[in-house]
Amino acid sequence: MMSDCPRAHTRPVTVGDIVIGGGAPVVVQSMTSTDTADATATLQQVRTLAELGCDLVRVTLPHVDAIDAFHQVCAESPVPIIADIHFDYKLALAAITAGAAKLRINPGNIGSWDRVDAVVDAAGEAGVALRIGVNAGSLERTVAERDDLTLPEKLVASSLQFVEHIEGRGFTQTVLSAKAHDVTTTIETYRALSCALPQIPLHLGVTEAGTRFQGTIKSCVGLGALLADGIGDTLRVSLTADPAEEVPVAWGILESLGLRRRGPELISCPTCGRTQVDLIPIAEAVEMRLRSVAKPITVAVMGCVVNGPGEAAGADVGVACGRGSALLFKHGKVLRKVSEDAIIDELFQEIESL
Repeated sequence: MMSDCPRAHTRPVTVGDIVIGGGAPVVVQSMTSTDTADATATLQQVRTLAELGCDLVRVTLPHVDAIDAFHQVCAESPVPIIADIHFDYKLALAAITAGAAKLRINPGNIGSWDRVDAVVDAAGEAGVALRIGVNAGSLERTVAERDDLTLPEKLVASSLQFVEHIEGRGFTQTVLSAKAHDVTTTIETYRALSCALPQIPLHLGVTEAGTRFQGTIKSCVGLGALLADGIGDTLRVSLTADPAEEVPVAWGILESLGLRRRGPELISCPTCGRTQVDLIPIAEAVEMRLRSVAKPITVAVMGCVVNGPGEAAGADVGVACGRGSALLFKHGKVLRKVSEDAIIDELFQEIESL
């Protein structure tokens, strides 16, 4: 139950018109891969991500030449923009002025505490949120060199150090991430952070997870396990792919756990020797057409009567295929028999009527 869920007890952090934490719906993020100095291309990618269901989009600000374009992106974006800052604290200050709703900084690589403090104070004055992003590959040196700590313990120790310092300055609009490419390290780290810092909203991610195939698997296992534990207030699925590939995976994780729903869910069986139609292209065609459907419905494409209306009785609408035909059913009740070449059109006729 939500009352027993760690994410229900984290402090709400406001990013534009989006709330992270405090029991708010888990927020979906991604990051642009365009040259930020090209405002047109960056805005186009931001809009694509927003249309796919991204609540927040992170944009890197790598150098001063991109500041004007970053300002335009912030001004014209349909969703709040997060500035991704590394090394140069002055870029963080410029991002605040340019309209960033949130900053992502790693205090371990941004310089002295004085520079961190300058960013924290400026963010506080402007009402801009901060994500403290601790990474296994860029830990603060004094922590990284400790041989008495495991990697998860190092990530937690570094996170505690940064959070305590920043909150000591009276800043509370903080989100925390502590990422690694290893799934078990990720799970162990975030579970420990949820206990050590129960008030801080956590941004989940398996960093450098890999290509679409491997990265999807690692993200689903790592993030899914944490979310099922009630841990995590926002997430990004990191793939070596077009960022547009990340958002459907993130939504798939949330929908599978019943945490958020956006559009239809497709149920389809894995096929077996009983299947008497070419089910795979039928299921793939249905999945493709469902992308344009906004209704939060469940659609079933089943390969035989064994896995038909009985096992898929919970679906809003579906088909159970046989030799050259299929039974069309709704809420477990058979409506009619349709020919194989009409399965998809007949199915969507019923979907449109829901």
